[in-house]
Amino acid sequence: MKRGLLFFLLVVLGGGVGVNPAVAQNVKAKGVKPGVIEATPLNKAGTYCHLKFPAIQPNTLGTDHPTLKAKDSGDIVDFYGPCNYDPVGADEVCRQQAERMHRTMCD
Repeated sequence: MKRGLLFFLLVVLGGGVGVNPAVAQNVKAKGVKPGVIEATPLNKAGTYCHLKFPAIQPNTLGTDHPTLKAKDSGDIVDFYGPCNYDPVGADEVCRQQAERMHRTMCD
């Protein structure tokens, strides 16, 4: 009897672990830019997201037209912020350039 009750409680309570309320309510991310592989809204308004997108190709970082790597390259950026964040926008280019410089200096 105790084992059955314990199992029941684990199933009921454990089922809610890891469930995002926004996803459970079918909230859609608003304004997701091209190139984003995955956008998971983290608020009810669908304006704050967990985004995944490929990194920018290093040889295009300093150009007027930065280009993302292939989705299957394995170089994926894990980002938390506004759902309409541009993966090739000025902010991301600057962030990736700074990260690249930091890696070069520390190697």
